[in-house]
Amino acid sequence: MDICELTMNKGYKAVVLGHSQDAQLEQLLGDKYQLFMVDSASAAAETAGHEDAKLILLDLAALGSEPTLEACVALKKSVDMPVVLLAEQDNLDYKMQAYEAGCDDYLTRDDMVELKARLDRVLFNKVANDQLKQQLEQAHQMAFIAMSDTSDLGVNVQFLLDVNRCDNLDELGMRLFQSLKNYGLNCSLQMRSKGGVKNMEANGMAKEMESVLLAQCADQGRYVDFGKRSIMNYGRVSLLVKNMPVDDDKKYGAIKDNVFSLLQGADARIESLDNLVALSLESELVRRLSQQLKTVMEDVDTRYQEIMRRIADVVENMADGVDSSLQYLGMDEHQEAELQKIMEKGIDETGNVFSEGVRVDADLHVFLNMMDQVFADEHADPEKVQQLLSRLPAGS
Repeated sequence: MDICELTMNKGYKAVVLGHSQDAQLEQLLGDKYQLFMVDSASAAAETAGHEDAKLILLDLAALGSEPTLEACVALKKSVDMPVVLLAEQDNLDYKMQAYEAGCDDYLTRDDMVELKARLDRVLFNKVANDQLKQQLEQAHQMAFIAMSDTSDLGVNVQFLLDVNRCDNLDELGMRLFQSLKNYGLNCSLQMRSKGGVKNMEANGMAKEMESVLLAQCADQGRYVDFGKRSIMNYGRVSLLVKNMPVDDDKKYGAIKDNVFSLLQGADARIESLDNLVALSLESELVRRLSQQLKTVMEDVDTRYQEIMRRIADVVENMADGVDSSLQYLGMDEHQEAELQKIMEKGIDETGNVFSEGVRVDADLHVFLNMMDQVFADEHADPEKVQQLLSRLPAGS
């Protein structure tokens, strides 16, 4: 490789492919550029990379028309820096070919007086383009991250919306596996409710080894990491992830954060399902108690009415007996009248008591009918429940 360093002045470094303008280039650029002369495109690329040059100059007079274009194409493919063509004269057709080949600027001998300024503009544009490129790459990365985060958020939000429609642990588990599929995770799941423990794989079945591990690690903290596996625990839910991306810290952390929110949603639904079961049992208990209470109260009502009738019969019989015995008691008319008055008053008061009992009995029947209406359906009508509560004394 023929390399001749024309000047050692500090400044930008430039590689010149060709030798016809050495003295002129040194005179024009020597105070700002450190020039390296080479005689081939491969040597220009190698020297530019080795010396950390800022641009490459192609001398058309030294290389010839076709070789210059070929060198320009080859250099633009191998190095990321401006390539400026130095020509003897202006030629529009050739200038267009040079531009097509990737040339960043085209100078003739008539332009040599402004060579330094033109090269400065080329370098400025290169710096500006590099900065713009970097900004675009950063924007692309940020957009990709935002899209990924938005996608993950969408998966989690959809799970939280769908989870409320799960009526049992099987449905809940399968819905959770559908969400985990979006993260490309291979998992085993354990859910613990008041009704029992449910172990699941994505196929709906359970594996004994994984089930044992999940049970034993359920109280070992939020995360239990070993190798490429990680057990995540939250409340009633434990998840064994078998393919954590341990070589990608960012993805590793994102998966833990996003999956953990899914486990929180699943745990909340398990609690809700447990509460629904408890409410269902309580409702059934109240329904049966109300039926039993109704039977007892109807029996009490029947016996109450029977007692009232017997009391009335006793009073009437007693009155008849006294009335028939007056003639044998040796009482005068005044005494008989007083006794008769007392007996009639007793009969009237007994009738009043009996009438009050009839009204109580009617109220009891109304209450029992309301209980029948409230508990006739699986889900009680709130308005009917409120009406029933209004007839009961308020608690202390």
